[in-house]
Amino acid sequence: MAVTVQECLELQLLEVEMLLSMFPKKGEINLDEDAVPGVQRYLRNADGALPPQLEYSITIDVGETKVKVELQVLLPHTYPQVAPQLFARSNALRRQQQLRLNMHLASHISSLDSGELCICEAVQWVKENSLPYLEDSKVSSESASEEVVVKETLHRMWIYSHHIYRQELRKKIFDCAKKLNLTGFCLTGKPGVICVEGLQASCEEFWRAIRYPNWKHISCKHVENIETEGSIDNLRLFHAFEDLQFQAHGDYGLRNDYHMDLGQFLEFLKQHQSGHIFQILFGVEGKLSDK
Repeated sequence: MAVTVQECLELQLLEVEMLLSMFPKKGEINLDEDAVPGVQRYLRNADGALPPQLEYSITIDVGETKVKVELQVLLPHTYPQVAPQLFARSNALRRQQQLRLNMHLASHISSLDSGELCICEAVQWVKENSLPYLEDSKVSSESASEEVVVKETLHRMWIYSHHIYRQELRKKIFDCAKKLNLTGFCLTGKPGVICVEGLQASCEEFWRAIRYPNWKHISCKHVENIETEGSIDNLRLFHAFEDLQFQAHGDYGLRNDYHMDLGQFLEFLKQHQSGHIFQILFGVEGKLSDK
């Protein structure tokens, strides 16, 4: 017998309730305050549009020293009939160990019976199996520091979208950038442009997070990598993650399809030593109008 989306969402809410009882302390579970009410509203009136997918993170203490590993969870509407999107991360993990941990976590989850709730099982697996990866990461880090001076690379991504309007999407972009210590900007409107700069792993995680599951008309147009023996903070073009909005070009009133004034955007790019990016983003050379 086929399981409906409503039945799947009801099971997801039951699992969230169970997790909240397992992790009652503030900060252990990071869940948007409107996420559960949004699903509940849909279940009361299933004629409307589907609610946003449930997305939350759980902070897990690992080992005697209670190293914190964060399990990020994104649930498709038909979970548990389909697998959840899981990603474990920790500041104590080097990139290679983090990739291995997530590969083995995914393998374990895929071995479970389909159709069964599995986030509690994933939490337990991370708690019981993360320690070897953390220890490998520590040994690898100590070995590297003894052998050579560690060089860091600033990674900068230029992302283009047909448009960026929705408050929910903009909140996700800003929350994700702040969480990953990324600087740059988000240009709201049509077109939409995002720039993020920071560590490569953080930029790649940001890119994975904002485009999942299916943001159409978005692409990473250009990537810059700059290596340094000092702090990458000295190489940043931006000191924070800015909310960039310019006056709409033309008289569009209250319509939601306004185009940004690209002349002002070009001027902003030149002020941040990035005027050459204009042609990469839009395919034309940018020229400032005479004033």
